Amino acid sequence: MSTAMKDARLPEDLPSAAASFAPPAFILSFAHRDDLAAAVMRSGWRPIAARRAEGAATRFLASGASIAVVDGRADFDESIEATRALGGPAQANHAALLVLTPDAMAATLEAAYQAGATHVLAAPFDQDVLGIHLRFAARHAERLAGSRPAAADPGGQQDSWRWHPGAGTVVIGPGPNLEAGTRPRALLRRLDPAGRRSAIEALRRIRATGRPTAFAHDAPGGRRLVHHLTVTDGTDIVFGQIEDLAAEPRPEPPTQPRGDPLTGLVDGTAARAWIAARMAEGADPAGCVVMIVGINRFDMLTAAFGRSVGDSLLQGVARRIERLATSDRAGRRLIARLATAEFLVGLSAPAGADDAQFLAGRIAESIARPFAADEHVVTLGCRIGIAASSPDDGAPADLLRRASAALADAMTAEGDVIRMLESEGEAAADREARLEVDLRRALARDEIDILFQPQVDITTNAVTGVEALARWHHPMLGELGAATLFSVAERSDYLVALSGHVQRKALAMAAAWPAGLRHLRLSVNVTAADMARPDFAATLLAVADDAGFPRSRLTVEVTESGLIEDLRAAAGLLAELRAGGVRVAIDDFGTGYSSLAYLKSLPLDYLKIDRRMSQDITGTMRDRVVVHGVIDMARSLGLSVIAEGVETARQLELLAAQGCNSYQGYLCAPPLDGPALSRLVARWRRR
Repeated sequence: MSTAMKDARLPEDLPSAAASFAPPAFILSFAHRDDLAAAVMRSGWRPIAARRAEGAATRFLASGASIAVVDGRADFDESIEATRALGGPAQANHAALLVLTPDAMAATLEAAYQAGATHVLAAPFDQDVLGIHLRFAARHAERLAGSRPAAADPGGQQDSWRWHPGAGTVVIGPGPNLEAGTRPRALLRRLDPAGRRSAIEALRRIRATGRPTAFAHDAPGGRRLVHHLTVTDGTDIVFGQIEDLAAEPRPEPPTQPRGDPLTGLVDGTAARAWIAARMAEGADPAGCVVMIVGINRFDMLTAAFGRSVGDSLLQGVARRIERLATSDRAGRRLIARLATAEFLVGLSAPAGADDAQFLAGRIAESIARPFAADEHVVTLGCRIGIAASSPDDGAPADLLRRASAALADAMTAEGDVIRMLESEGEAAADREARLEVDLRRALARDEIDILFQPQVDITTNAVTGVEALARWHHPMLGELGAATLFSVAERSDYLVALSGHVQRKALAMAAAWPAGLRHLRLSVNVTAADMARPDFAATLLAVADDAGFPRSRLTVEVTESGLIEDLRAAAGLLAELRAGGVRVAIDDFGTGYSSLAYLKSLPLDYLKIDRRMSQDITGTMRDRVVVHGVIDMARSLGLSVIAEGVETARQLELLAAQGCNSYQGYLCAPPLDGPALSRLVARWRRR
């Protein structure tokens, strides 16, 4: 055996850092265990790999890993069951659960998240992408754990051994009464025949390939030991970590309330205990309602302003939530911090869904007010997911996952800040009908507000204009955005009334701006229903004149869908507006069907590329070629180009390189009210 071991050489691409001191990562892979373990090791982790789901939760807990990877590429259904089994232990121990899925279909990803995954990676993927997702998962676990001490050094506290074939001996760490300096053959003789053959084959594999592998054998007392083999450097030292399958799992974390050191709130463990207690009370109505408050784009804020500012913002958010939903001594309400930028608010019976939605609206409004952090003034946004407990909830995790699903829905929705997972007894049609009635009342009572999102000139970095966006603070559902508003209005035949209301109010507000804002252009949106009115151009010009807003600073933005039906009529209407001094832009360019025809036929001044195109520019080379083609075509026709939805400095850098003139998006600011816009423009001028 020793001769064979000495003749084999290890590949040169193995990591030079000692694998024995790398953090552990637990892997469950039914068909690709060794290949996946090798990839995980190359990414900087020490793999503890298993092929069978039986006992996986116990083995994961015993491994001390803060990341569990479930490989669902070969048998997705079995991986989902394993994910459910690992979800509770991972959550209780502040660990991340990364699931590898066979595809990126929505149903597949949803199944993984519903089963308890914190992160999902869809096949196919390469080494670098896997490494990035492992780092994201590790960062997630670190944030959940807070000040939890790191896992023990496997070379010191856990059973392990090291073999250097050139030295001819095996060095044993704390383990089953084996002394240092033992000869390999002597150790192999102590194994049962099947275990000896398994060990020799595993050693040959790792010496030949350098890939992590494992072997198992029976031990005295009915125990079963697994040796996880990795390579500690780029030469020939083999490291083995011993896993005792009969070992007792680590005790579950205590259930008494625990604190989050940053905010002073209780943590996720205490929140789950509180939910379990409410579900067990058997009250009528039984249970509780929980909401999860997620802060938008918090990672971008910490990247821009630094960790200390981020921590200060989280503390400020916690205090505002506390003021609105103060915990009581009887434990009927609870406020907790679940993750880096996620907070939980729990309301116990007799509070119900209506109470939760009302409170969520107040919380969203409070968080939207600016925060002072160090010398910065920062505006935050949030999304909120709500779920009420039901008899079908078998554990707190079920309720939390439904609230998380509602939050995920809110995060991807256009405009809607608050989402509640509807109960089975409330049909969606009832909710829509109620919204239609509420919208008519809101229009009559002037309850539709206008916010302004800044547009920035890329060359001068000056705020040169704004887009007017409608917002509705619904008394029960919180803030509803323009997409929801206009969808409801279209169903209720109130589209023209809503559009006219928004245009009139935006022009009146802009006409009353202070001197510091009077250089800004104002963009208002025009709907398909507006375009169908033969007198629309004259009406809009008259509204601007009556408000006292200069026509020369007004831009109308028309979506592609508003032009498709009658391109010739649209061209005539837009020409009338331009003749009256108003500029014209196509909004969301690239989402419709006749984009090239619009550029050829319509009298235009601006082209606004859709947010998805702005975000695609950081994707593949093919994505960049498409965006470049659109910008180049617009510029060759003498049109200015505005990019929507710009959220990162990298997106802005690439858009500027392609010749884009202006941008709007969260990289500069979210939609703002008048006073906040004045403060932002004043600060922007001083930059």
